[in-house]
Amino acid sequence: MKPALAARLSELQAARGQHGPGCAARVERLLASLRGARFSDAESLLHFHDALLFLRAFPQSRKVITLTEELLKGVGAQARRLRESGADVDLFDDEEFSGIAGTAIRDAFTYDVARWLESRFPDALRAEWNLDEQYRQMWSSLPRCVPLLADDTMVEPDTPYLKWLSAASGGEDRILKWLLQRVEQLPGNMLAKTAWYDALKIEIEWEMPKAASRTHARRNPPAFHFHRQPLIQRKQVSIEEELRSGRLPVRKLTSREGEMLLDQAREVLAVRYRELYGTTRGDPKQVIEADLGRGVQIYLWGMPPEPRLPLRAYLAGMTVKNGVPINYNEAIGLFEWMEIGFNTFYAFRDGETAWIYAKYLHLLNQIAGITCFSVYPYQIGQDNEEAIKSGAFWFYRKLGFRPGNPELLALTEREEVRIAATPGYRTPARTLRKLAAEHVFYETGDGPRGLWDRFSIRNIGFAVQRQMAAKFKGDPEAMRRKTSEWLAAVLDVESSLVEQPAFADFAVVLALTPEMTKWSEREKQSVAEIIRAKVGASEARYLRLMQRHDKLRRVVLSRGGTKPDEASAFFLLY
Repeated sequence: MKPALAARLSELQAARGQHGPGCAARVERLLASLRGARFSDAESLLHFHDALLFLRAFPQSRKVITLTEELLKGVGAQARRLRESGADVDLFDDEEFSGIAGTAIRDAFTYDVARWLESRFPDALRAEWNLDEQYRQMWSSLPRCVPLLADDTMVEPDTPYLKWLSAASGGEDRILKWLLQRVEQLPGNMLAKTAWYDALKIEIEWEMPKAASRTHARRNPPAFHFHRQPLIQRKQVSIEEELRSGRLPVRKLTSREGEMLLDQAREVLAVRYRELYGTTRGDPKQVIEADLGRGVQIYLWGMPPEPRLPLRAYLAGMTVKNGVPINYNEAIGLFEWMEIGFNTFYAFRDGETAWIYAKYLHLLNQIAGITCFSVYPYQIGQDNEEAIKSGAFWFYRKLGFRPGNPELLALTEREEVRIAATPGYRTPARTLRKLAAEHVFYETGDGPRGLWDRFSIRNIGFAVQRQMAAKFKGDPEAMRRKTSEWLAAVLDVESSLVEQPAFADFAVVLALTPEMTKWSEREKQSVAEIIRAKVGASEARYLRLMQRHDKLRRVVLSRGGTKPDEASAFFLLY
């Protein structure tokens, strides 16, 4: 790359932080000067692309939007030129940069995503078969769909699987569509079908359409927000003030709008080699839009009853800024507690992330009554070196989060003393890894603090498994049947509720609590209402109802707060 172009690229990257009097005109001149710029390597093109995309999301003026869109239109052609020239384009596949126009995605997508891609982009997909790795699974799986194939696979060492599949489907280019159709027709639930397909590890190359690429993924914003003042910094953000502020305006999308939104969210994740369970299985009837101001909308949705988690409620979402998707998120929890996954895409991490995060917590508090927010260790650095390098732990700490482990809280406080006393001091990576070993928490409201510090849903699961082994000889169906009969008698509920899978999920847990037989009728009927809400229209109501049941909360906390080796002390009584 010529020195003059390299210098302008550096100026463009710096322009992302230029907001204030006179900045708009300077950025506009810089963008205009980059018309016709050609980049000779993938890294430079990617930096150019991401700087433009940031400015498109956080523009200083309307003209900045126009110029960034104009320049982004040429990125796809430059990417294709580099791919065809034989240049090193490995960076196009890096999850930090993947998904730009003019490139392709190649991945062993799950059955749900593969089926969705085939329904949306059938002409843009090509299956890749690694027979050396897949032949064992083909040997055991495919005879179910291909008549007489067993006469070859069971006794011959060199079965030509692709020839069999090509003959069965009507041509090699039709194998993927045919195979997905066969999986859909298999007996069993979606989990069984997914396991059958995913075991084949079929790699799919997806030549992305322009609109699906992150270069051009857009929504029509109600209005553009132009940044004529500096962006909001983390030190200016108070989660507590945001939680006390007025209600956010929320509207429910129509089913058609919800389906379109979910399709876009799936594209946004797929082009970045990511998949979120709650997005893949999202319910278009539950999508809401919250307008945060400053050109930001958060979309949240739940799942239909069948794929929901057994006990915890699950909300997934996506954030857009001036119409540009900048983030995906998930919130999973019980009662007033939720674990938060908040993932801002690399290109936008300098863009008011703390303020948007605080607004996201405000929204969860508003729609579901959440007052205890916890962050997964991965988000702050456990098995995540990128989070260690960025000091993600301190992002949350400076917003008011605290470690739930007293020893880690003490370590945090010692580090804060060092930081205050030593200018330029940075917490060593080894210390950040220690701090990332467990969840951090933010709590609000008048309730007691620290109730969820030691809670883990796994502990409840371990307790149930031990009871299954001890009382039912490891037979899960026997356990579900007997505990459901017991709970149905205790609650005196209708058979239609007992037949719901969620009833058995609650039964195996509540059977660890024989004292509930002494609860009042009102407390028992409240449990039944909670189970009904679990399979109802929205899990937000499920959480709200849980928050009113103090005895059930105590049960869940006591079982989930125990160590796994203590769980076997509970006894199942009838």
